[in-house]
Amino acid sequence: MPMMDKYKKYWPLGLAILALVVAGVVFAATQQRTPEIPAEISRGEGVEPILRVYDVDAKEVREMKFEEYVAGVLAGEMHNDWPEEALAAQAILARTFALKFIAEKDSRYEGAHISTDIEEAQAWDAAAVNERIIDAVNRTRGKVAVHRNNLINAWFHAHAGGETATAREGLNWKGWEPPYIQSIESPDSPKAPPEDARWTATFSLDQVVQAVRQLGQDPGDTPNPIEVVDRGPSGRATKIRVGNARVPGAEFRIALGSTELKSTKIESIEVAGDQVTFTGAGYGHGVGLSQWGAYEMARQNTPAEDIVRYYFNNVRIETLWE
Repeated sequence: MPMMDKYKKYWPLGLAILALVVAGVVFAATQQRTPEIPAEISRGEGVEPILRVYDVDAKEVREMKFEEYVAGVLAGEMHNDWPEEALAAQAILARTFALKFIAEKDSRYEGAHISTDIEEAQAWDAAAVNERIIDAVNRTRGKVAVHRNNLINAWFHAHAGGETATAREGLNWKGWEPPYIQSIESPDSPKAPPEDARWTATFSLDQVVQAVRQLGQDPGDTPNPIEVVDRGPSGRATKIRVGNARVPGAEFRIALGSTELKSTKIESIEVAGDQVTFTGAGYGHGVGLSQWGAYEMARQNTPAEDIVRYYFNNVRIETLWE
């Protein structure tokens, strides 16, 4: 009897066992579980952590309750007179961002879990904390945004220019596109500063060339043309050609100056002599929550958790402590 024929009668049983194993893996992956508080700050399940925060203004590490840190971030990242639901949505994301940072990264400041350095983490302004900020933090106490039992990358920006970006498009994200990030229409408020909704930025040709060289490329002796050669789903520039160089849009924006070149939602580039003028829409990388979009949704009485779920696909809100 051939060897294969000898074991044929066991194949149905093997297939059945394999199907059960696969079903078990899928079942386990889909079961909802609350993420754990990072071990380095945990004081026990359901207990608010204590943080060591490096204060860049005071130049020292300060110990504070987690929600005190969130209040300072909320006041630093959003106007303290904004609609309550917008503030609450931002508080959920600020808390999520901080926890994911602590779980996955080390602060550049020795002895600290996180800092008030905006280049490392989030803005922070304790002086701007008022009753509205405190109420938003208290209302969302312990709440975080979760996808498939993991904390999300809680990205946010000022103004989406009408449409949000994917992570690869807006951030030149190197990993898999997070399934909860999507390019969607953003109801950015007409009350946003006009210069954030639509903008013009002019740089010298030398500034543009230096930005390209900062990214490790050489545009050549005659850095023309300067043009967008590739765009993402929301129309943002993902590749920009400067002479012989082709640079990622997201990184070019940072190198050139992200407060001047306000987004990569570039609509036109004009070169006149030694001046380069960009026109575009929106402010920020465009990924995740648009703050001016949240403002408008809150003004229309959309609950904070629904605002978060609108900008982040298929997430749920979990409470880690009360």
